[in-house]
Amino acid sequence: MEHTAADADAAPAFSPEEASDLLINWDVVARTAALAPAGPRLSSREIAEEVSALREAASASVAHVHRLTGLDVAAGLGERPEETLVVDRATWAAGNARSFRTMLGPAMQAALESRPELGREGSNAQVFGSAITGSELGGMLAFLSANVLGQFDPFDTSAPAGRGHLMLVAPTIAQVRRELNVVPEDFRLWICLHEQTHRVQFAAAPWLVDHLMEQITVLSRSTLGGAGDLGERLREMIGRMKEAVGASAESTDDVGEPGSGTGSGTDVDGEPASAPPRNRLIEAVASAEGREAFSRATATMSLLEGHANHIMDAVDSSIVPSVKTIRRRFERRGRNRGMLDRAIRRLLQLDVKARQYRDGQRFVDHVVGAVGMEQFNRVWESVEHLPSETELHDPDRWIARMELPRA
Repeated sequence: MEHTAADADAAPAFSPEEASDLLINWDVVARTAALAPAGPRLSSREIAEEVSALREAASASVAHVHRLTGLDVAAGLGERPEETLVVDRATWAAGNARSFRTMLGPAMQAALESRPELGREGSNAQVFGSAITGSELGGMLAFLSANVLGQFDPFDTSAPAGRGHLMLVAPTIAQVRRELNVVPEDFRLWICLHEQTHRVQFAAAPWLVDHLMEQITVLSRSTLGGAGDLGERLREMIGRMKEAVGASAESTDDVGEPGSGTGSGTDVDGEPASAPPRNRLIEAVASAEGREAFSRATATMSLLEGHANHIMDAVDSSIVPSVKTIRRRFERRGRNRGMLDRAIRRLLQLDVKARQYRDGQRFVDHVVGAVGMEQFNRVWESVEHLPSETELHDPDRWIARMELPRA
């Protein structure tokens, strides 16, 4: 076969995983993420008690989530305790780094297609660029690891049977519980109820992971595949990834806290809660296909969080005796953040995410009120049943498209 000059200069083919490892130094990610404060000092006995109590709360929450969601798939979750991990902050960060490696792989592959010179392992551009990007991603994970109570992670391929797992961040749960001065058993159950709801969503709709990965791949390729400064676009992509897909991570006070309701008034940066969110990521997406993927991902993640918040609003004192006190103190804590904390949250666009979730809850509240929970649950049957972003803001259009009978 005759080879042309173009063949000789062609960029080597990289898999998504290889491209991710070339453009992001994951050792730097791990070292930087580990800089997060360890959390409150606990004795060995206190740690063992906290871990045991959280496992018990996670197990006890399953039956409540089953009843409140009406999804029969929840009934079997209590039989899979290996999918619930009680972790420290460093372990949470490490797990999310693995998920980011998976999610960002297609984007890194697209970047190398655009800038093949960055694929020369050992070059200055590759070594320094991957280290800088790794430190920025690690810094983001370090901040989030100190502010996350729990998370259902469907993207970690190391999870049992590939089904994902629920992570409860014991040091942060213990710290926030002490700050709020609330009943320990009630607070643990309250947190677990919210996280188990996410676990049930992905169990009820096992196709959700592939759907989200498809949107992430299209979005990331659109964002990073074009010309321009790769480093800047890569940092933008990492800084906004949590907005598009990080809805599975529940912060201590950044995202419409569990059971808070839709609320009204102003959000953390003083904008009306009803104002449309400003999505800086979408401004970086050049293609129509990328914008459509962003819209689908936004609608899906808003649905997931809105559904979880709707379920949490149904939690009353018969389930969590001191739930009113927990909600009141949790909300007050969110209003008392420091300036540095607020600035970092704006950088990560957690304020935008919070508004998207309120939109999602308004959709779920309206649909369940109009047609009942059983009919609403048809949303988990197939990707075609997911609401579009337009339908998310006009739930009657989704009800009409689904031809659901009014309750």
